[in-house]
Amino acid sequence: MNMLDDYVNRKHGKVKVAYDHPLLDSILKETFGVFVYQEQVMQAANALAGYSLGGADVLRRAMGKKKPEEMEKQRETFIKGCHDKNKIPRPKANQIFDTLAKFAGYGFNKSHSAAYAIVAYQTAWLKANHPVEYMAALLSNELANTDKIQLFINECKRMGIEVQAPDVNESGVRFTVRDGKIRFGLAAIKTSVKSPCRT
Repeated sequence: MNMLDDYVNRKHGKVKVAYDHPLLDSILKETFGVFVYQEQVMQAANALAGYSLGGADVLRRAMGKKKPEEMEKQRETFIKGCHDKNKIPRPKANQIFDTLAKFAGYGFNKSHSAAYAIVAYQTAWLKANHPVEYMAALLSNELANTDKIQLFINECKRMGIEVQAPDVNESGVRFTVRDGKIRFGLAAIKTSVKSPCRT
């Protein structure tokens, strides 16, 4: 996650795009020289150090788990492969390995990233264009989690959405919308917890 700022700054031209090695140019071009996807780690290991794609996946998993003994074993394999295949000096290979390892614990594969981006866009659109209905659905999805209910009620207050107290005549099982307000759902009431709607 510490590479997010670097990615954004490179994308907007605030920081010059640079590659640790010319072979990384084609692998990292679409992400401005920053490792974003798991596939990029595997492609880099293949191109720089001669890993097979299966071996590169083992490297990626080892980096994600951060087991020191496995990491040192992989580091030596990577450095030796970089030297044997591309005559990359040990200090540079070591630096590239550190960059890969820093990323690998946080990276997604590309297909998951695309799916998450679509869901994030749809969610943001719903919240921006149908905020009351969106928040009612979000609250209804967390009926058993009082901590989340309180968090989302606070978000409703921040957004200027009124969450009305439970009412035996008006409330449904879930959170409902009526006249631009959310009515507290009866299934979210916990006998041991004070109603979060009380002020």
